[in-house]
Amino acid sequence: MSTTFTEDWFGDGEDPARLDPVRTTRAAMKPQRLKRFYTAVSMAPAAPGFQLLLDGRPARTKLRRPLALETEAAAGLLVAEWAAQGEEIDPSTMPVTRIAHAAIDHVAEAREAVIADILAYAGTDLVCYRAGEPEKLVALQARHWDPVLAHAQGCYGARFLLSEGISHVTQHPEAIAALRPGIERHERPAALAAFHVLTTISGSALVALAVADGMMAAEAGFDSGEVDADYEMDLWGHDEEAARRRALRLADFRAAAALLSALAA
Repeated sequence: MSTTFTEDWFGDGEDPARLDPVRTTRAAMKPQRLKRFYTAVSMAPAAPGFQLLLDGRPARTKLRRPLALETEAAAGLLVAEWAAQGEEIDPSTMPVTRIAHAAIDHVAEAREAVIADILAYAGTDLVCYRAGEPEKLVALQARHWDPVLAHAQGCYGARFLLSEGISHVTQHPEAIAALRPGIERHERPAALAAFHVLTTISGSALVALAVADGMMAAEAGFDSGEVDADYEMDLWGHDEEAARRRALRLADFRAAAALLSALAA
């Protein structure tokens, strides 16, 4: 596999605590694409689990590490993405591959930095900032976000303070610290990277935790992060470009949730 390809398309070299799926998606929308350079896609057992094979040859990351995931189910997601490519490779349709590259080359060596970044989101979490009006938006936020806060408090004893409008509210350090065990239990680098993707797309560590814990389905978690944007779209009308970007974010969110599940299999 071309190292230039992996560097240009899968985010190698980025700060692992600043893995931004929006920036990654923009990069994946570059007009030039690499022609498919392989025919057969498969996997084979290899430390730490199952490695992706292209025409029988082991695929590697930019840092020449095996492109492998710990479980057969997770590696199967990689195989499916590469097998689904047409005459040209479209990285925007390969979110699991992008997460795996980041996990193997960066997250594995910067675990604490990634956890700290997730916890920083909790400090200014989306679900804690509520509208005072209009009534419809207030109700939408409550419907989507109140169960997320209840999950954090019920499962982790983390009680978060709410703010109306954009006024900053300082969360108790104890509440943020209480979330750490729920994040740290994702010991595999790819699982932690996937958790980070859920957090950055939704703008909420609490939503990511609810999805990772199985309290919310992926689609419901994604919708929770899109409440304000969806309300604006309903108010002002449909926008094709905004809808396209939303679809890309949803695909990444679903893939991250699926990867978490596959790594736990």
